[in-house]
Amino acid sequence: MGINFRKIFNQAQTPQSEAIPGSTQVPNSAGGHAWRLDDWARLDRFLILGTEGGSYYASERALTRDSAAAVERVIRKDGQRVVQRIVEISVEGRAPKNDPAIFALAMAAKLGDFETRRAAHAALPRVARTGTHLMHFASWLELFGGWGRGSRHAVARWFNDKSAAALAYQAVKYQARDGWSLRDLLRLSHPRAASEAHQAVYRWIADGVLEPPVQEALAVIDAFEHGKYVGSAAEMAALVREHDLPREAVPTQWLTEPLVWEALLERMPMTAMIRNLATMTKVGLLRPLSTATKTVVARLADAERLRQARIHPIAVLAALKTYESGRSVKGQSEWKKVPAIVDALDEAFYKTFRVLEPSGERTLLALDVSGSMEGGVVAGVPGLTPRVAAAAMALVTAAVEPQHAFVAFATELTELDISPKMRLDKVVRMTSGMPFGGTDCAQPMIWAQRRKIQVDKFVVYTDSETWAGSVHPVQALRAYRKATGIAAKLVVVGMVANGFTIADPDDAGMLDVVGFDTATPEVISRF
Repeated sequence: MGINFRKIFNQAQTPQSEAIPGSTQVPNSAGGHAWRLDDWARLDRFLILGTEGGSYYASERALTRDSAAAVERVIRKDGQRVVQRIVEISVEGRAPKNDPAIFALAMAAKLGDFETRRAAHAALPRVARTGTHLMHFASWLELFGGWGRGSRHAVARWFNDKSAAALAYQAVKYQARDGWSLRDLLRLSHPRAASEAHQAVYRWIADGVLEPPVQEALAVIDAFEHGKYVGSAAEMAALVREHDLPREAVPTQWLTEPLVWEALLERMPMTAMIRNLATMTKVGLLRPLSTATKTVVARLADAERLRQARIHPIAVLAALKTYESGRSVKGQSEWKKVPAIVDALDEAFYKTFRVLEPSGERTLLALDVSGSMEGGVVAGVPGLTPRVAAAAMALVTAAVEPQHAFVAFATELTELDISPKMRLDKVVRMTSGMPFGGTDCAQPMIWAQRRKIQVDKFVVYTDSETWAGSVHPVQALRAYRKATGIAAKLVVVGMVANGFTIADPDDAGMLDVVGFDTATPEVISRF
């Protein structure tokens, strides 16, 4: 017998353990083959998904080092473009956490060329919007050689460019983080005060001295100091109301009092409100039919308020998972959930994504539920595995696209009875309980061809660590196109900040996007 060339060199059907002949595929971390993302796509995955918690195949340390190396390469290639991308994703609130953006900005500020460093320093106030952000930036500068003249000037501008009143608020809310304090940053940057009021704030930050007469801009500092000596919850609540004191400025002994939390809630920022739902329930402020509950529900229903506050869907999803469970992640605190709050969080999740227009295409939403999707966490949120996050994100597209179907796959495929009208927490529990297995990302296309299902767009939520199939996903898609005559497209939604994708970069009908980017559902719809 002669050589079986069809088995050895077949561009139409190749085991995933081997690269497609003639392709640029590389080994992935699971023993299969996929395409390596270019460094610009790696930048997006890092900025949006982060590397906290690592992944199934890579530790947090390894994934962070690998991602940081990709960020450094694009800074060397076109640092100003990197800074522009950092600002865009940070300002638009497209990432669950701002930390990766601040880290990348610190890297650009130290490792870039002159124009890149200047752009990074100019961008600092837009990316580091709070005192905590600024202290993160200072901490991470040290990783790349420490402070320089440009960094000192940029931090000095951060202090001076804020109004005295805004700076005073930052000073009482964010006093120390990451081993740094605003006092440290003030002394290192030596800002020349923009006004007498600024100088008074600087004196208080540096020496703890608030000189009379107290200017109106410094009233929040005066209230903070006075709050250390109040004798009743009612007096503390009055201070909070009169001077808009944040929770961080309230002495610990008053944070178990409903009266104080009621005052805090009146002007509480959205992010703080979402983070403190459990606490406000535990102290008795949030109860069924209470005025406070009505306030919270109304705010969560306000899409514009959510957008202006840059509330990311993961923040809502994390709050929903925790609040609905009735206990803290470590189990040290418990509360009786208020059903109206759970319902409001469920609805708010969808509102945190950009407004979508349906494409009208027949869309198959395919969730990778293999073992590797259960490893690691998304954006450092405990319990939010890529598997759970994928199910939640797919619901957003399902809620908009009238023609859709859900499937889940590992080495085999399961049809899912999921409706976009179902509660988010129920869908999360459904996918969390599915059995694990190896990864075969070709399964959705194979299933659709066998069942003669007409699909215009396959949307696969995965970590791209595919390895178990006898044919590659792109080969299965091309076979589906040929068998049906449909120019079907493939959108790969990357749920982990690794460097792989199952989408062929040379095929215009395939697209790789980042999971839990708030813009991703819109991109999917328009593709």
